[in-house]
Amino acid sequence: MQQLVSNPVSGSGSCAFLRAAAALRPPPGTLPWIRAACRRRELRLARASTDGSGSGAAAAEASAVGDNLEREEVGGGEGVASADSSAGNQPPPVNPKIEKELKKAVQKTAATFAPRASTKTKNPAVPGSTLYTIFEVQGYVSMLLGGALSFNLVFPSNEPDIWRLMGMWSIWMFTIPSLRARDCSNKEKEALNYLFLLVPLINVAIPFFVKSFAVVWSADTVAFFVMYAWKLGWLQRSD
Repeated sequence: MQQLVSNPVSGSGSCAFLRAAAALRPPPGTLPWIRAACRRRELRLARASTDGSGSGAAAAEASAVGDNLEREEVGGGEGVASADSSAGNQPPPVNPKIEKELKKAVQKTAATFAPRASTKTKNPAVPGSTLYTIFEVQGYVSMLLGGALSFNLVFPSNEPDIWRLMGMWSIWMFTIPSLRARDCSNKEKEALNYLFLLVPLINVAIPFFVKSFAVVWSADTVAFFVMYAWKLGWLQRSD
């Protein structure tokens, strides 16, 4: 007995005592949760003591502690929400202001130089009318005839002449004005306005690299249908 009292932590008894103490010790990750639980319990006791008989200072202290707890708990969620909202509010890749200004400039330029009605009356070439059909047929027939002239199939010649030159410019001189003369939709009108400005650039630029009427007419035709597909949404999937 005297030996155990004088040396209580010696031998196997000390090892068993240390193992028991280590088993009862909580893991490090649970300490914040234990502290938060204790603080919540203190808060409830403080609020309970101030109900009916407590002082105003104690109530204010209890409410301050509660606000701090709520702030700490909600802080993580607010951070995630703010990150999500900032990610969702990213600006679009194309500035709508620039696109709007470009569209306005193209429309103004085309309205200034392209052929238009001499009177302010309503356009009689409405869809379904005979005049609408005449303008449409005239536009596409002039495109095909221009291709035949450019490829030297009509009025063949071994030298560059006026017929092949007219075939090269047929889309700009006849097709686009004929289609613009109709009462078409705004999207089609916008596509024709772009083409009215784009085709002359193509016809002037390509001869610096390739001196061929057929190549110029082919490039105009490709630009025509690509512009229509873009503006009228031919390649978009319908839901």
